[in-house]
Amino acid sequence: MNDRLKIASWNINSVRARIDIVERLLREEEPDILCLQETKVVNDIFPTAMFHQLGYTHQVLHGQPMHHGVAILSRVPMREDDRLDWQANGEPRHIGVQLENGFRLENVYVPAGGDIPDRTLNPKFGQKLDFVERMTRWSETLKTPTLIVGDFNIAPLESDVWSHKQLLDVVSHTPIEVEALAGMQAAHGWVDLGRTFIPAPERYYSWWSYRAKDWAASDRGRRLDHMWASPQLAAQATTHRVLEPCRSWTRPSDHVPLIVEFEF
Repeated sequence: MNDRLKIASWNINSVRARIDIVERLLREEEPDILCLQETKVVNDIFPTAMFHQLGYTHQVLHGQPMHHGVAILSRVPMREDDRLDWQANGEPRHIGVQLENGFRLENVYVPAGGDIPDRTLNPKFGQKLDFVERMTRWSETLKTPTLIVGDFNIAPLESDVWSHKQLLDVVSHTPIEVEALAGMQAAHGWVDLGRTFIPAPERYYSWWSYRAKDWAASDRGRRLDHMWASPQLAAQATTHRVLEPCRSWTRPSDHVPLIVEFEF
């Protein structure tokens, strides 16, 4: 019998504030592993109980008060917890684990980068570019088949945003960010699973601003969330989905979950 593995990734924008919809996702989709970004909670008060009740007994947490934070919750064993400081300031934006089937799973939350796409006028933008550069250097060294998921905060393709022309000067879709992300992809030959299963120029968004009164009607979305795999691992991916309906759930995140399934 073939082994299957189902992995979900979601920028939850506070796991404690949205624990009800996290539980709903786990009950409806039953992924083997859930990667969360922007958990906004220290490890000591992470809401572990619900995950344990649903069988997610393997937990790797990396948090801080009120900001950032990443977590991996799993029904299958995992080991070798890495916490790389690609922000170079101690913020909890990455964790990586080794799975028993031999591949690595990396969960990352790339900085948003502020509002001005100029590192001189806006240091946060420079930090974001430097973060991607460190990820690129790391990608060059990878030997183990790897899946990296999370909120990259960059929408690289024209069909990844509601208006390419209007967002060219908006942080997340500027040419310098897109170029930086392309450099990271080339550094390891990463396969963009989202665009493998939902080829451009088909519309593909994973984030809609809270500012929109009716996010679905205006549909001013961006594809900020990604799942990339090493070439040998990408060949074993069987499905990839974007769960847009989650954006309408009670007290939603501004991001929606991504799900990928593998067969080994």
